[in-house]
Amino acid sequence: MNQTASKASILLVEDEENLHEALKLNLELEGYAVTSSYDGTQALQTIHTEYFDLIILDIMLPEIDGIGVLETLRVQNNPVPVLILSAKNNSADRVLGLKKGADDYLTKPFNLEELLLRVQKLIDKNKQLYDKETIGDTYTFGNNTIDFRGQEARTKTGEVIQLSKKEAMLLKLLIENKNEVVPREKILQTVWGYNVYPTTRTIDNFILSFRKYFEKDSRNPKFFHSVRGVGYKYSE
Repeated sequence: MNQTASKASILLVEDEENLHEALKLNLELEGYAVTSSYDGTQALQTIHTEYFDLIILDIMLPEIDGIGVLETLRVQNNPVPVLILSAKNNSADRVLGLKKGADDYLTKPFNLEELLLRVQKLIDKNKQLYDKETIGDTYTFGNNTIDFRGQEARTKTGEVIQLSKKEAMLLKLLIENKNEVVPREKILQTVWGYNVYPTTRTIDNFILSFRKYFEKDSRNPKFFHSVRGVGYKYSE
């Protein structure tokens, strides 16, 4: 079993029950954790409360169609990779799906092995975006130094403070993705291990603490930024 697959979660949105069950079974045999949705409305509710590494999305769905689901995701700045399935074998449909933000596209009937390869490729690509070159055990910025292993930091005033494990993990994640916005969902899944989200106020409180510790002016932060509706960013 592939190590990436063993940790990856997939939302399967398909209303044809026989195809849905066959795909679910084959994806689970590959080691993926699969959550099922059978219509667009249910899919959006599920996406709003859980983290997924990939969404497999049929275009022809009850309630809200696949294109509608995709549009809603991208308007909300959700970067989750989406593989679209469609019975319509025409290029206009394919172009529309890709224009609306799909990452890949398969037309029914498709080869199962090809689907599994594309799934793995999209998950691997998404994982690489967050597996940045790791920083060392200590990191210095401004007049601050963080000791990740020792879980402590020397602040702008020279005071040494203890960091909780979660604080150290969140600092490391943000700094390793310097100058890039890390989505709330990714933070909750990586640092807290949540597939089902609690309130994101938790992260807000951590960011406020970081500003208090490390910023000269916590109201005009230089290092730790909130990007409304998307996530958080560390920059220098």
